Amino acid sequence: MLAHYICTLLAGQYKRLFEYSVVLLESYYIVDDWPIHCIDRARSYGQDTGGFAFAVWAEGRFRPICITRHVRFWRHSYSPESNEESMKVLVAVKRVVDYNVKVRVKADNSGVDLANVKMSMNPFCEIAVEEAVRLKEKGVASEIVVVSIGPTAAQEQLRTALALGADRAILVESSDELNSLAVAKLLKAVVDKEQPQLVILGKQAIDSDNNQTGQMLAALSGYAQGTFASKVEVAGDKVNVTREVDGGLQTVALNLPAIVTTDLRLNEPRYASLPNIMKAKKKPLETVTPGDLGVSTASTVKTLKVEAPAARSAGIKVKSVAELVEKLKNEAKVI
Repeated sequence: MLAHYICTLLAGQYKRLFEYSVVLLESYYIVDDWPIHCIDRARSYGQDTGGFAFAVWAEGRFRPICITRHVRFWRHSYSPESNEESMKVLVAVKRVVDYNVKVRVKADNSGVDLANVKMSMNPFCEIAVEEAVRLKEKGVASEIVVVSIGPTAAQEQLRTALALGADRAILVESSDELNSLAVAKLLKAVVDKEQPQLVILGKQAIDSDNNQTGQMLAALSGYAQGTFASKVEVAGDKVNVTREVDGGLQTVALNLPAIVTTDLRLNEPRYASLPNIMKAKKKPLETVTPGDLGVSTASTVKTLKVEAPAARSAGIKVKSVAELVEKLKNEAKVI
């Protein structure tokens, strides 16, 4: 990639540092103590630029030195201090019933009663956002994009993610009850549009507990996947994911782009400060529909009935092993 080259211009070396906007890409160089300026008027979201003009400051003014054509750029940047390139991270978040709320079933057993119920971001999604923010703080990530699929009210959770450190948000607005496959297809369309190098999701949502979306998204997109992550380290064009398995810990090296799903022990999410909450209101939030993405969300699964779990009887204490065996044999009839 052109951003990786260190070349000689005039009498000195130069390094490249990108500054991005939606429709303008500007690059600044340093030749000894003289600035070099480069402007790309094409979009800077992984598209062919169609032309790249370079100019060098010489004899009191900028002088064009070359034109290159059809250079493909991702949202990478070159850091003169660390010599490491940055990347875009996409984080999926879900609006769910707050984990402190006792869930009630509707009288007709058609679903969960959400009337006047506090909603919040899924706890595993909070961990995913925190991990992306930490990658940005380390200089590994250059941009964090959060995406949610749900009703208009899900903007609240997206604003929370923006307050935690995300740069912009996308809401795929849908009032339908979507299954995991439909969500994965919608996220795949967003991934194709945004072209992130790393996608981070919570391993599961606390409302449905399906633990399927991340794996389905990896299968649809053809990306490598690391699930149940308790540690994430990006090294060059790979991401090392330490994951929790039945026998202990397993570390896998994934080629980027990749999908990572987060487990509880990955990190401790931070709280959004009041100044960041106010700043989040001004950050961009794009709203699209499944139709805009060209995805059909027709479900092949139908919920027939929702029931609350049966109430458990209170436990009792016994004074001896003999009494315990007697009750297990004669009352519980399990031995």
